Amino acid sequence: MSNSKSKTQNTEVKDIIDHTNKNDLATLDKTDDSLDKAIEVYKKIYEKEEMTEKEQKEIEEVCKTIKNRLILTQSADHKPIEIKNTTDTVVTGPPTLTRFEKARIMGSRALQLSLGAPPFIDFSKNISSSLEIAMEELQQRVIPIVIRRTLPNNDYQNIPIEQFE
Repeated sequence: MSNSKSKTQNTEVKDIIDHTNKNDLATLDKTDDSLDKAIEVYKKIYEKEEMTEKEQKEIEEVCKTIKNRLILTQSADHKPIEIKNTTDTVVTGPPTLTRFEKARIMGSRALQLSLGAPPFIDFSKNISSSLEIAMEELQQRVIPIVIRRTLPNNDYQNIPIEQFE
């Protein structure tokens, strides 16, 4: 991946995170005591009866770091938005299809083919099943399909199959 492409992608991701943080910080409820409970559990796990001062300081530093982290909560009034992509890069998830996405695409396409849909490729006689045809179509990236990747706050990006590496 080129350096300028990487910088552009990082900028887009930061913009998404900044947008999310602004929405979530507005609705952050300080009465939630889950952070304090998490720190208590962390201390119970790592504290032992006889500890050196250095070990105690390390635990306190980690607890301080945990306490200073930004806690993102899901906003009740957040409306999912589409993450527009002007540079044709994948900003949500890996730049390649995941094995789950590949399986879903091949399974759906194989079902379509077995129900009589016309294939998008010319295939030789050594391809015998609809799954093999679907695999070849996916490899050649000729299936007209769009992958929707969703973030935890329900924002999403629609990615045409041609944009994957």
